[in-house]
Amino acid sequence: MDAKPQQNPEPPSSTLPPEGATSVPLPPAPLRTTLRRAAFGAVAGAVLVAGAVVAVPDGAERAVPPRPGPVARAEAAAAAGSPAALSDLTALIGDRQRWVETHPSDAPSWAVLGTAFVEWGRRSADAAYYARAEQALRRSLAVQPGERGNTEAWVGLGALANARHDYLAAKKWGETVRARQPKNWTAYPVLIDAYNGLGEYEAAGKATERFGALRKGVPSLARTAEMYRNQGWREDALATAQEAADHATAPAEKAEALHRLGDLAWERGEPAEALAQYEAALRTDRSHLASRAGRARALAALERTDEALADYRTVTAKLPVPQYVLELGELYESMDLDGDARTQYAQLGELLDRARTAGVNESVLEARYEADHGDPDAAVELMRTEWSSLRRSAAVADALGWALHRAGRTEEGVQYAERAVETGVRDASYAYHLGVIESSLGQDGPARGHLEEALRTNPRFSPLAAPLAREALEELGEPAPGGPEEMRGAEPEPAPSAAASPSSAPKADAVSVRGPGTGAVSPSGPGTAPTQPAAPPVRASSASAGAPGGAAAS
Repeated sequence: MDAKPQQNPEPPSSTLPPEGATSVPLPPAPLRTTLRRAAFGAVAGAVLVAGAVVAVPDGAERAVPPRPGPVARAEAAAAAGSPAALSDLTALIGDRQRWVETHPSDAPSWAVLGTAFVEWGRRSADAAYYARAEQALRRSLAVQPGERGNTEAWVGLGALANARHDYLAAKKWGETVRARQPKNWTAYPVLIDAYNGLGEYEAAGKATERFGALRKGVPSLARTAEMYRNQGWREDALATAQEAADHATAPAEKAEALHRLGDLAWERGEPAEALAQYEAALRTDRSHLASRAGRARALAALERTDEALADYRTVTAKLPVPQYVLELGELYESMDLDGDARTQYAQLGELLDRARTAGVNESVLEARYEADHGDPDAAVELMRTEWSSLRRSAAVADALGWALHRAGRTEEGVQYAERAVETGVRDASYAYHLGVIESSLGQDGPARGHLEEALRTNPRFSPLAAPLAREALEELGEPAPGGPEEMRGAEPEPAPSAAASPSSAPKADAVSVRGPGTGAVSPSGPGTAPTQPAAPPVRASSASAGAPGGAAAS
């Protein structure tokens, strides 16, 4: 079924009022009634944003309308820890904007407004709303500091930091709230996303467990499914994600759950199943453009290229996420439509510039683009900055290892590529990158294994890289009789000259490697994934310069 996309609601256009502004027209009578009700509540609304929630405290008194309107529906979604529909989110923003115009000292309403702006910016791919969000959240804290109980604004700032990919700041806000209110469940989604972004997977797993203990239901099931996925436990991830989808009720929540099932099917290399799940999500919520992008990806893998291009064009026009623009450009390039590909890459450059201006860190995606289509040395510098800033996720490790290889520093890159693969998540692009790097170092046995792993995980993981993975595997040929050399027993007393054996000498790449490196990592399970070291160990064949920040290892 080809569900037609529904135009997203228009974003709120009114600006925040100056402090003290009170002379504004009254809203219509029904809205005045809503606002009078909200005036007697401790917090007048809630929004789920990028894993963070500003919710109405337990015990707060408020009237419940017999037929909930969009603002009440947004509040109900937040009370469950679920995403609000875009139309309801729009209504909530308008409601709070009108309220703070006449009640500029209402700190909770400023916090709700700021958090809603974060969510709108994230779901519309318009980072300009993050500035509005920060202004509103700071106004909230100016009226009532967090130390005096305004933790809702702190949670909102944590969500804003995650949306900007400033995971260190998000960690600070989340841990500040947790230290003061350990049972405040709204802090834990912020912490999970921050820990994942920093590569602190054991901490992310513990936060996931705590979130599940404090907040039962679909949101905790979704987080748990993510955790299992990162551990490589596909059956557990699928079963938990399916349970979340079965229990989801509201269209926005249901669409998100079905989208997650589509992502899991895609990662398993099952594009037909992924397509079915993405289409089910679109039937549930036509405005769920992330599922349309997923459908485009699956259609391309099924060689339904015209349909894939149509979906990608729709998505990139309505939701210009840099990742989707890069995917469309690479699909064009795989079809030898170089002019169209260059157009997409130019648009990607504009989006990345816009993101920098808005304070959004898109360096991982930018490094992937530069490594494959631009300047690999620039990609190395981007990822070295990330690594030295303690942002050491699997995505950063993979991008840094691949950029170093593409820049001609393969021996430095292999340790980072290994770390990305060893995190547990089965990402075909990570295995592909490591396999190519190992092949260029003459490590044919491990290279063959990782290239086979990439194609076994998802034979169509990229329209550019998957064919190159097959070519690289064919170039390696079959292993020598008796199995790979790495599988044989070590010599008991190797001769000193063995250090210069041909099998360990680097060699030039066997194939032209220009495929994209894509993928994201989710939380590791508590108590199962080993704690990652501060930096990967340096192998005997690598120079100490391979470690970031001038240190060999920690």
